[in-house]
Amino acid sequence: MSSFLSRYKFSIKIQEAVLMLITMLWGGTFLVVHHAMNVSGPFFFVGLRFATAALLLALVSWKILRGLRWQEFKAGAWIGIAIACGYGLQTWGMQTISSSKSAFITAMYVPLVPLLQWLFLGRMPGLMSWVGVVLAFTGLLLLAGPEGDSLAFSAGEIATLLSTLAIAAEIILISACAGKVDVRRVTIVQLAVASACAFIFMLPNGESVPAFSPYLLYSAVGLGIASAVIQVTMNWAQRSVSPTRATVIYAGEPVWAGIVGRIAGERLPGIALLGGALIVLGVIISELKLKRKKKAKSSASPEPLSENA
Repeated sequence: MSSFLSRYKFSIKIQEAVLMLITMLWGGTFLVVHHAMNVSGPFFFVGLRFATAALLLALVSWKILRGLRWQEFKAGAWIGIAIACGYGLQTWGMQTISSSKSAFITAMYVPLVPLLQWLFLGRMPGLMSWVGVVLAFTGLLLLAGPEGDSLAFSAGEIATLLSTLAIAAEIILISACAGKVDVRRVTIVQLAVASACAFIFMLPNGESVPAFSPYLLYSAVGLGIASAVIQVTMNWAQRSVSPTRATVIYAGEPVWAGIVGRIAGERLPGIALLGGALIVLGVIISELKLKRKKKAKSSASPEPLSENA
């Protein structure tokens, strides 16, 4: 065992540890969103959520907005559009399909990130990152436990499947502009753009502004604060964390969602617990780096011939 471990280097950056913590927070928001659908339409709730997040972050960082550059606005706008599409479509889909089926389809974003970063950024993921992604994806399938023997794609399921492309694009875009822009300015822009896009999406969806509800207000403010913290942390951490590794860490979201659900009275079957274990294993495996030993020069290797030979 010691000889096996000696071949690998296990290291967790502070940024990766922070991403794990916000993933816990991220997973804990599942029940809040689920119950909010009883008092609000999906796109209005998403718009209100991110409007609250943008406003709160702007209030504490308004001075830095004076230095907003066009590059930062453009980066924030693209990320905001991806966020609006991802959260909006996923929330819309949850109106008509079960949470387990939604989690199963959403899991597709895990293998999409390394594929998209390979296609658009030219960054080939390492072997251990690929192994970690495969394990996490397998775990997500088991954790979701799709109902029945087949997956019939309804409108809600197709919308959720499309949301995975937007989620993967968000992670790729954040990593592409990381280190080139001011994190706080870009985060405010992306939250504001995500909110505006979600409100615009209300029109084709035929949504109207719902009646006032204390739960809607509290959940929007609570998730707004959580969204601001999550987005700032993602932008900051992914300056030094690769998209593939970040994706595997984010794959822990349904694990924490399952834990919160259990506390709320839900019970996960054994196959789902196995899936959760595979996800955790995938995160650990992705942190292992294969050590490449430098080849020592052999003493028996022939010396180069001199010019006098």
